[in-house]
Amino acid sequence: MERDCTVRRTKALQNHQIPQDGSRGHNGLESAVRKRKQKPEVSAQLLAEGSSVLLVLGFVCLLWVLVLISLQQLVIRSSGEFNAIRARKHLDQITSVGPRTVGSPENELTTVNYLLDQIEQIRAESTAGPHSITVDVQRPTGSFSIDFLGGFTSYYDRVTNIAVKLEPKTTAQHFMLANCHFDSVANSPGASDDAVSCSVMLEVLHSLVNLSTPLKHGVIFLFNGAEENILQASHGFITQHPWAQQVRAFVNLEAAGVGGKEVVFQTGPENPWLVQAYVRAAVHPFASVVGQEVFQSGVIPSDTDFRIYRDFGNIPGIDLAFIENGFIYHTKYDTADRIHTDSIQRAGDNILAVLKHLVMSEELGDSSQYRHGNMVFFDLLGVVVVAYPAWAGTIINYMVAVATFIYLGKKCMLPKNVGGRYVRELLYGSCLVVLSWFVTLLTVLIVALLVTLMGRSMFWYTHFYAAVCLYGSAAVGKIVLIHTLAKNLYYGGVQRLELADLFFDVSLMLWCCVLVFLTQRSLCSAYVPMMMVIFPLSGKILLQNHFSQKGASLQYSVLYLMGLAVPYIHIMFLIWVVFEIFAPILGRSGTEIPPEVVVAFLVTLATVILSSYFMHFVYLARSTRRILAGLGSVFVLMLLLVSCGLFFPYSVDQSGPRPKRVFVQHTTRTFHALNGSVERQDSGLWINSLDYTGMQHITPHIPQINDSIRTRCQEDLPFCGFPWFLPVKFLVRKNWYLPAPEVSPKSPLEFQLLSKEETTWGTVKMIFQAKGPCHMSLYLRPHAGATLTSWSFGDGMPQFDLSGEYFIFYSHGLDAPAWKFWFEIQPNEPSEVLTDEGMISLALSAHYFSGLDRWSEPLESLMKKFPDWAFPSSWVSTYHMYRY
Repeated sequence: MERDCTVRRTKALQNHQIPQDGSRGHNGLESAVRKRKQKPEVSAQLLAEGSSVLLVLGFVCLLWVLVLISLQQLVIRSSGEFNAIRARKHLDQITSVGPRTVGSPENELTTVNYLLDQIEQIRAESTAGPHSITVDVQRPTGSFSIDFLGGFTSYYDRVTNIAVKLEPKTTAQHFMLANCHFDSVANSPGASDDAVSCSVMLEVLHSLVNLSTPLKHGVIFLFNGAEENILQASHGFITQHPWAQQVRAFVNLEAAGVGGKEVVFQTGPENPWLVQAYVRAAVHPFASVVGQEVFQSGVIPSDTDFRIYRDFGNIPGIDLAFIENGFIYHTKYDTADRIHTDSIQRAGDNILAVLKHLVMSEELGDSSQYRHGNMVFFDLLGVVVVAYPAWAGTIINYMVAVATFIYLGKKCMLPKNVGGRYVRELLYGSCLVVLSWFVTLLTVLIVALLVTLMGRSMFWYTHFYAAVCLYGSAAVGKIVLIHTLAKNLYYGGVQRLELADLFFDVSLMLWCCVLVFLTQRSLCSAYVPMMMVIFPLSGKILLQNHFSQKGASLQYSVLYLMGLAVPYIHIMFLIWVVFEIFAPILGRSGTEIPPEVVVAFLVTLATVILSSYFMHFVYLARSTRRILAGLGSVFVLMLLLVSCGLFFPYSVDQSGPRPKRVFVQHTTRTFHALNGSVERQDSGLWINSLDYTGMQHITPHIPQINDSIRTRCQEDLPFCGFPWFLPVKFLVRKNWYLPAPEVSPKSPLEFQLLSKEETTWGTVKMIFQAKGPCHMSLYLRPHAGATLTSWSFGDGMPQFDLSGEYFIFYSHGLDAPAWKFWFEIQPNEPSEVLTDEGMISLALSAHYFSGLDRWSEPLESLMKKFPDWAFPSSWVSTYHMYRY
């Protein structure tokens, strides 16, 4: 019975040949007879298997080469107004002092003095010009709560801002803000993050102040000294500095990588005139609204000062950042020599041009008139930026969707049941394609799970091509296999040309559905499926007669691919951006996120997107036997090589290091009872791996770091009982604790309870004082039966993290007084809270990132044992836990 149904189905498909347009013959039977007679001729015009592979592979390789050439061409032309050589000298000088953590003399004195000296020289050189420069060194104190990294509160005291006001001597009422930060994370010279941006800003200031034509508006250059402490200095400026009231928009310079091109991460919110300014002025455009929507979705675990200015200052801006080579971001390898002078030149050209445009514009003076609406924007190979309002994009998207429905609808409306059969086959084909995607993803994820279970995670970290070969061959092979089986078993003797035409329509319809879905959700990224519909559809219509008459000739195939060139080259560029950002992030995303699953998913997604219109060739090719054999061979070979451990994840190659990141703290923990006495105390080296492989590659070099010293999170203690520097314990659950002698900082933490009293509204208010190093972390964990109701941080409303605990990050500059804070706790049921455990556990951790206290002999001894390909970021800390 099943065989009979298949035979009848095959005959039915042969009897209805899908017309290429609505005007071709209205008699389905007559058309079928003609096509049967032409079958040998048409079959002769099918593509040879080798020709299909060469066409598709050559097309992809050619576009990929164009993308790479575009990415390597940092500076095509230069305005000549920005001097990158002078900016590089600033960069070399700033990074020469080494790491610049908040509160250290390197950050608060050496770097600040250098910046002030350079600004003073610029001012002295320009006294006769039409502009004036005012300098103000701000040292703000404040606090705020933010939901970044699961939610936490930040408190800062006397951090440093250097604000420079450039304006015409007639004074200005409206200002642009240009922001960079000169502090760095511990153990990194911070060349790209963010010394290069401050160097660029110094030279942009020099260029603007020496313009002969007075600016219409002013510019405030903010060199902020506490960004790595989670955006503290920018908050201090925008909420407390008197100049902040005159800021109408801002440009933020950041980094998520080292060198290369700076990309527009995000703009707005809304304020399309800022995007238009970038489009008109940028000398070397590099932007895409896709990146903005991905970044703002929270998928990328990072944030910049952009958020502070947007949320606390309510001003719009442009966020730019270097993204290439994120493998060495926040490591000792982030040095000035790794930043090409052309990278500095292009960043300076762009920022100078955009600032000049904005400070001479009418929009900056009254931006409220231009505040509403979003923009669709993207660049093509860095040569030109396409930008148009989101409302126009919606109209364009729906027009393209309507055109697609008309194209498909004409076929659906063909007479004598031909249209009905076409609708049915279109639905069957769509289900087959979606099924192939699901099966392919499932297959590749199983391979990723197998690699993980073999202990070969992150084999691609240094050899990314290996992941493309392994997961890509599995994905492509599975898709080709499913369509080959469908072609030979399901469709039987149906002519290949009609099947190829059908599956082109299937791809077109599915992309159109994506287009409509994204447009309805008001996502500007809908321009991507719009391109993947309009260009293939236009090419198909133009080639329709050629295909009908001559079949799958080589000329037709080349012309067909040319019609895909524009959307595919942009898709491949976006794929490059995704992998350029996410691959390095997986090296610092903690021990809980399996990187193989993420990479396998991304490779499969890229394969599905790129293969959408290439499935056309599976049905045009006479055979796919050799293709499947080749893909299978590549997959088996790569799986064997990966399982044998040939691809080591990390590298110390100076031309492109791929270090393994590890946090090591030499810490002493002291646990106090309810009466204040010391219950217990221990000391050790607390070790965290920042990637999924844990310590498996470190153990052969340092045998004592193995699973025998693994320690679990103690859920009954604040933040697991460990001195977390940032609220990221949900990412790093695997901990190693190696016993070591007690630490003895020369400036130990001083902590005391100043007062404890019951309020008239039934709460208990406690006031504390702490004096310690420049970085401290406060953890609060209310016990059962008690609620934290208010405190002295942020807006006064306690904000807890994902685990229900409270994390307060504290830092201070030089000469800061003791840190005083208070909180109120509500005992909901006194009978429950009056126990030996008290109402709340409080822990205070002190982190010594600079000075002599940051080192200890056990710590230094352990650091020497790490292999060259590892980057252990180390410091000394203490942890004190109290109950009240």
